[in-house]
This record gives sequence, C-alpha cells and structure tokens, in this order.
Amino acid sequence: MKIRNLVSVLALLIFFSVAIFAQEKEMTKDEWQAEMNRLNTEKQSLTQEVSSLQSDINNLKSKSVESYDDCMKELYALVGATQADVDNFRNAVNELDGKIQRKEGPKADRQKDLDALKANKISALPEFYDKVHNQMQASLDAWVEAPTEVNYTVVRGDCLWNIAKKPAYYSNGFAWPVIYKANRDQIKNPNLIYPKQIFKIPNLTDEEKAKYEKLRSNYKPAPTK
Repeated sequence: MKIRNLVSVLALLIFFSVAIFAQEKEMTKDEWQAEMNRLNTEKQSLTQEVSSLQSDINNLKSKSVESYDDCMKELYALVGATQADVDNFRNAVNELDGKIQRKEGPKADRQKDLDALKANKISALPEFYDKVHNQMQASLDAWVEAPTEVNYTVVRGDCLWNIAKKPAYYSNGFAWPVIYKANRDQIKNPNLIYPKQIFKIPNLTDEEKAKYEKLRSNYKPAPTK
C-alpha cells in the first residue's frame, strides 16, 4: 500500500513540475510533449526502483532473523568458549584491572597476569580486545613502581629509631627492627651505629605496616614527675 502511494505522489510531482515549468516559460506543443516524455521516462524508472525495493523488503521479511543470544553463542563458539567461560573471563579482567589501577604490586606479577589474559582466545572477542591488549597494557606501562629499598647514609647523632621515624621512610620509630635486620652485616649492636655507614632501607610489607602501627598506637609513654 505504501509503495502505491509513493508512485501516486511521484505522478503528482511530475504533473505539477510540468505545469510550473510551463507557466515560467512559454512552451510550444512539441516542447511540452518532449518534457512530458522525459518525465514519464523518469517516472517509469523510479517506479521500477520502488518495485525493486519492495521486493527486497519482502525477501527480508521472509527470512528468519537469529536472536541476540543465538548470535552471541555462535560468536563464543568461534573462540571455543561457553557463556560461563566468557563470564569468568570478564570477572578476571575486571579483577586484574582493579589491581593495576590500585597499583597492587609487584608490577612484574601483574604483567604475568595480563599476559595470561592476552593468551586466552576469549580476549579476541570485541568486548575484551581493546581493554586487554591496549588499555590495560598502557596502564601497566605507565605504572612507575617504587624501588623495593633505598640507601641511607648515617650522620652524626643518628639512631635506628630516628631513621625509621623519618617521613621519607617509615614515619614510625617502632619499625627500626626492619632496618636492623636488613643490615645485620654492618650492625653488631643496634644501639651503636656510626656516621658514613650506608644502610639499606627496605619497604615495609602490609603485614609489617600493620604490626608497627599497632605498636605505635598502643604505646603509652611513662608519666613524668
């Protein structure tokens, strides 16, 4: 019905086009007939095109369209995965991405985790490819990992407590045993250290941070008289 209406509209447009053209320019009978012939030819061409489009529409309607779920199952089959496999992979991607954004080191371990995701065929799916192969790798490349330890040169008046209390290191004097253990080859007595000695100051682990922070928070200095 819509196609027939379109053809009728085209016929009216042709008629009015000729009428307007004739009003704007005085036409002879032969010129009028020539213009009508041209427009009729154009009408036939457009009618055939509309008919062809209607045929294409009918063909499309006659074909069954697969559901979204069926299409996704076929896509997953291409990489040898099930819906459950894809769900598990998605969870793994989100978990690793969170660790990278939070800079939960060591960085080398996160790179190994990402390489494992890249090696999985599921990473080729459109949902994951850019994030796994490009975005997460870019985040890892931009991650500047802090050194696991730094060196400190002892100056006159230093003690292990004061070194550990420095904001550049632990900000907690109770963590001095960490420095002592890391430099047992130089420190025979933790109460005796000497200028120009060079000590390694390792990073505190999360467990050590919690341990020495608890000691500091529970410490109550002796009352003064």
